[in-house]
Amino acid sequence: MTAHEKLSAAIRAANEAGRTALVPFITAGYPEPKDFIAILKDVASVGDVVELGIPFSDPMADGMTIQRSSFIALQKGVSLKWIFEQLDSVKGEIDAPLVMMSYLNPLLAFGYEALAERALAAGVCGFIVPDLPFEESEDLRDALDARGIGLIQLVTPATPDERLKTLCDASRGFVYAVTITGITGGEEGLPGNLAAYLDKVSSFSEIPVCAGFGIREAADVTAVGKHANGAIVGSALVEVLENGGDARQFLTGLRHTA
Repeated sequence: MTAHEKLSAAIRAANEAGRTALVPFITAGYPEPKDFIAILKDVASVGDVVELGIPFSDPMADGMTIQRSSFIALQKGVSLKWIFEQLDSVKGEIDAPLVMMSYLNPLLAFGYEALAERALAAGVCGFIVPDLPFEESEDLRDALDARGIGLIQLVTPATPDERLKTLCDASRGFVYAVTITGITGGEEGLPGNLAAYLDKVSSFSEIPVCAGFGIREAADVTAVGKHANGAIVGSALVEVLENGGDARQFLTGLRHTA
């Protein structure tokens, strides 16, 4: 099984167990770098897939919560190299497949071939790159494909059908269905046309579809789970960590009800 196939398998296993797959997002090294591995283990003990945010100076798709966490992690010296080293130290100890969410600059600076090799060695199964247009993604995709690592595509309610088909066909691991046209961490909740949108994305995709943005509580996970395979929980979890809360308890509450 390739790395990206592990993502699909983990999500489908949750569905076969009768629940919505849970994909928690954490900013790597936040709130304290020394606690990263402990938090990762807690989150991975409940999440079916874990999304690791790579701190970046201008995370334009993210709202204030994740922007703030990214800024603080950078101030405390968190880098892509450091994150890989941390993952090396616990390889084989974390069952949930890992995805890295990164803006393009840190990946370019690392070098695509070196990135793909390093990611595979550290147990990373996929990448989400919000500021990399599909038309400019061939070089990164080729490097990742050669190692079986997935480049996960994002789609939105504004994506035209023809492009939606292209992006779903190109995605590996799962398709990331953004629920709103905006940034993460908003208070407006899930849109009213969510069901029709997620049903459409699912009809175009041969791999699992996970919905993200605006998912903050168990009812949101339940709503998403009726029309998609998984729910991505980001800003709400980062806020729990920011406030010194228990990530495992928070996620267990979401998963239990879902």
